[in-house]
Amino acid sequence: MKKYFRFNELGTNYRQEFMAGMTTFLAMAYILFVNPSTLALVGVEELPEGITRIDQGAVFTATAIAAAIGTLIMGVLAKYPIALAPGMGLNAFFAYTVILGYGIPWETALAGVLASGLIFIILTLTGIREKVINAIPANLKMAVGAGIGLYIAFIGFQNAGIIVGNEDTLVGLGNLTSPTVLLAIFGVVVSVILLSLNMKGGIFYGMILTAIVGILSGLIDPPSGLSGIVGEVPSVAPTFGQAFAHFGDVFTIQMLVVILTFLFVDFFDTAGTLVAVANQAGLMKDNKLPRAGKALFADSAATVAGAVIGTSTTTSYIESTAGVGAGARTGFASIVTAGFFLLALFFSPLLSVITAEVTAPALIIVGVLMSASLKDIEWDKFEIAVPSFLTIVCMPLAYSIATGIAIGFIFYPITMLLKGRRKEINPVMYVLFFIFILYFIFLS
Repeated sequence: MKKYFRFNELGTNYRQEFMAGMTTFLAMAYILFVNPSTLALVGVEELPEGITRIDQGAVFTATAIAAAIGTLIMGVLAKYPIALAPGMGLNAFFAYTVILGYGIPWETALAGVLASGLIFIILTLTGIREKVINAIPANLKMAVGAGIGLYIAFIGFQNAGIIVGNEDTLVGLGNLTSPTVLLAIFGVVVSVILLSLNMKGGIFYGMILTAIVGILSGLIDPPSGLSGIVGEVPSVAPTFGQAFAHFGDVFTIQMLVVILTFLFVDFFDTAGTLVAVANQAGLMKDNKLPRAGKALFADSAATVAGAVIGTSTTTSYIESTAGVGAGARTGFASIVTAGFFLLALFFSPLLSVITAEVTAPALIIVGVLMSASLKDIEWDKFEIAVPSFLTIVCMPLAYSIATGIAIGFIFYPITMLLKGRRKEINPVMYVLFFIFILYFIFLS
């Protein structure tokens, strides 16, 4: 084992890798509770006609299993200390845009995730995926990441009741004296304090403290004894295989756009995470990522597995940097993280105390972290600033990640052509330009 993971060469040992793998798990454990509540649209009272709510317990199990599978493949095959789980942003797109906005059943949405995962595997095995990543300008990659951050934060503010609907101004400040709103604000403050103190897993611990305060104040029903904390693994029967059963429903223009969005966001989210984590761990060689194909395959395989079991797109997590900071250098740390995800399957009863007020602070903090990419955009160049700004601002305003991407990608070739920078536009961008024009035509 030590030889396979090159412990001596990378200056690590079992204890260091174990502690680092556990640190990574704690840093991203919040997804176990945030993902089920997001996909089940907890806090949303009215669903589109004919749309049912996905089973939270099944999503909890699917989240843990998909994370374990992806992380295990990443550790054993690619040998990287990188963990995977259903991605923030993509789960919000799945729930709030595809289901709530488009009125598409969650079963069909899962089929879209499966289709994107299968396409990913093909693109990865042929090497096309890496080439397409390079075709999209860096500024737009950064804009998409920041836009998703604002979108997620906006959802968090809504779920907390801090931002509410307003007849005069569309949105406005909620009732800050409401006990549930105060509980969410407490969660935001606590999470900010913990992360400011560089506490590993600050988001997760912030959720736990918020839930405890909610229980003590009577705002959240407490778990009933040990059975309210540890229990049987929830069945995946309500969601398992639905992606296959509804695969024939994905062959529409609207679902094509949905699949393209799943593809696009995961493309760059994974690429950025892989590079960032590998850089921090000192694993980059000649500015290239060794075994990149195997790492991308882990991501693709996890997405397919997650879709079949019952969750949105699975992707690499930037929280893996917490583990690297704690000493992770090899794939053994990922094996440890995967083991913790499997162990977490027995703690599903805690879902009952993880309410919208508890998860809202996590969404807001994740939004803050994702918005960091704003600094890398060339705002001083108007032809770059326009499509970047429209990509970012249209996501929360239109309440759709896909719409933000579409508008930004339509304006990019226009502004670049008018500025005389035609040679810098990759042909792929022209293809996306026409696809997104068709998207708005058919959407109307």
